[in-house]
Amino acid sequence: MPPSQKRARRYDPVRTRIAVLAQFSHVRAAVRTLTPQQLDRPSGLGGWSVRELAVHLTMALSHVSATLELPEPVLAKPEVSLLEWPFSTAGRADRIAEDTGALAAGNPDVDALYGEVADRFEASVPGAPEDRLLATRVGAMRLGDFLVTRTVELVVHTYDLNEATGLGIPYDRQALAACTRLLADALAEKAPGGSVEVRVPPFAVVQCVQGPRHTRGTPPNVVETDALTWIRLATGRTHWARELDAAKVSASGERADLAPLLPLMK
Repeated sequence: MPPSQKRARRYDPVRTRIAVLAQFSHVRAAVRTLTPQQLDRPSGLGGWSVRELAVHLTMALSHVSATLELPEPVLAKPEVSLLEWPFSTAGRADRIAEDTGALAAGNPDVDALYGEVADRFEASVPGAPEDRLLATRVGAMRLGDFLVTRTVELVVHTYDLNEATGLGIPYDRQALAACTRLLADALAEKAPGGSVEVRVPPFAVVQCVQGPRHTRGTPPNVVETDALTWIRLATGRTHWARELDAAKVSASGERADLAPLLPLMK
């Protein structure tokens, strides 16, 4: 993949941390209402039960706290940048499923687990500098960047939990914005160029795909969709043709077909 020629988008680490905690709190409040019978139902996500999906969501925060407790990697720079992260997660499904199953088996009280994870996060993260390197599973990353990836984990799995339970868990606006922007920038990284403009109002506009570049006025190739539809497309929760047919995506111009580029994360 060619390196990006654009300056990387900056995210405020304090706002990102607050957004991560806010989304986690939304999920915790909803999970608390589930009965044991509801928790034991299939989630529709692989072979996980709703309980396992709910427990997996805690790992979005616990991985930050756990890596902060490890020695900082002695490196001159991160091994994985924020824009590389979406493409670095493939191939870890078996390990994630293993860890999730073990965590669920060892924590029958899901709400207590949520409380412990939130307390640990709040105790360890606010005082850490955003440039502190973390030894994550995909390679060393900056804390500030890793926090942005947590918005993707939380927002995407909040959607999965809503689909599984019908709870209607809300999305924190800042978490949704960060998730949307990272996945839009990842598209531009995967298919650099300026012939297609992808709009996800009100959070992101990116240009991508090689070809003639427009310089003024309305570009000839435009894709527009809402944030949640974009996130579902980028993470394989839905398909391009389905959302076009449902009028959840508008695409104009001969180059405005993103199907070959999706999903970004597998």
